[in-house]
Amino acid sequence: MNVMVFGLGYVGSVTATCLAVRGHRVVGVDPDRVKVAALGAGRPPVIEPGLDELVADAIGTGALTAVGSAHDRLAHADVSIVCVGTPSAPNGSTDLRQLTRVISEIGSALGGSDHPHTVVIRSTVPPGTVEDVVVSQLELSSGRGVGTDLQVAMCPEFLREGSSVADFFHPPFLVVGGSSAAVATVRELFGFLDCAVHAVSIRSAESIKFAGNAFHALKVAFTNELARLYRTLDVDSRQVMDVFVRDRQLNVSPAYLRPGFAFGGSCLPKDLRGLLHLARMNCVDLPVLDAVLVSNDMLVRDVAERILRGVDARGGENRRVALIGLAFKQQTDDLRESPNVALAEILIGKGLDVRIHDPVVNPTRLSGANLRHVQKRLPHLHRVLYDDVAEALDGAAVAVVGSTGPDVAAAVVAARPPLVLDLDGRLGAEVECLAGYEGVGW
Repeated sequence: MNVMVFGLGYVGSVTATCLAVRGHRVVGVDPDRVKVAALGAGRPPVIEPGLDELVADAIGTGALTAVGSAHDRLAHADVSIVCVGTPSAPNGSTDLRQLTRVISEIGSALGGSDHPHTVVIRSTVPPGTVEDVVVSQLELSSGRGVGTDLQVAMCPEFLREGSSVADFFHPPFLVVGGSSAAVATVRELFGFLDCAVHAVSIRSAESIKFAGNAFHALKVAFTNELARLYRTLDVDSRQVMDVFVRDRQLNVSPAYLRPGFAFGGSCLPKDLRGLLHLARMNCVDLPVLDAVLVSNDMLVRDVAERILRGVDARGGENRRVALIGLAFKQQTDDLRESPNVALAEILIGKGLDVRIHDPVVNPTRLSGANLRHVQKRLPHLHRVLYDDVAEALDGAAVAVVGSTGPDVAAAVVAARPPLVLDLDGRLGAEVECLAGYEGVGW
């Protein structure tokens, strides 16, 4: 198929590339010139394991190209896949401005054509958005009616940053909402996937994504609440949860159910806020889900207070803190709503000398919403970011470690900071034997 992918962030870049290497002719579209230039040069605009090789292959064969505007190419395309960001608005609602802009662009380009076309929404949107916003905007801007040669489908993604390439090719299932014709097109588009396909209503397809992300957020907060309690009872919550997740009949899945630091990123926080906003607008109370965000923020503040107490307990003269890991999770450079960024912001605001190392984050490669977020929260990141983990740890009174790997563990053991606060729980026995070692929840 001739496919247009709108939005070259994490979801769009992976979607465009993986479709291209599986035989489709794909054009990635994004107004960000940096992203377009990177992809056009055979480099992914985001950091994802395994994506570099796939992009180079797809660009090299000509199966994948990137442009800033798709107006001249849309008339002959079979499918448009919309992967633009839908961030949180200040009141917690979902900001659909990027979505409506792209739909208007697609509709305007399709107005003078009768070529069959299917618009597939991949972005996370509140239930009712496709039917109430996308369809009306598409019909208005194109002058064509949805339902004959013009189709609309909702096909949510289930990609985790840091493993999204593997997740793309091995998803738990494919969810498609739309007419039978739209579902048939999406089935053909993703025909190379070996997974179950669930054809549901458009509103159900929109809702499944929200349900998944809300549950993932709940699992993180649930596990960390237990960990905070068990730590005071001298119980290793890692051992508790290791056994807990082995019950696959009731406890469902081990994903996210591991003690650690707060959740963040571009999906869980904003989708949970979006769901809570929908509940408020419909006069429905969701106290457990509402408490998830409170619990998550509480964990960040709790860690900050433990660091400050650790500095004060050692005389307070050495106020240097090493923060190892800045992105919201490992193997990604996504800083959006990262709890590590929030933690760094608190510590710097308290007057501590913070040194940051992240093995993946490179300020020169950040772009789009990711760059704007860190510029707002940590405008002087380049001054506190260290390329070498040993240099970041040198002389630190407290080491806060959220990134793992043999080099990180070895550097922590060599530096032997007075207090090591482990946010991950997988640094290994040698680190955990250090006199100043503490787990965030164990």
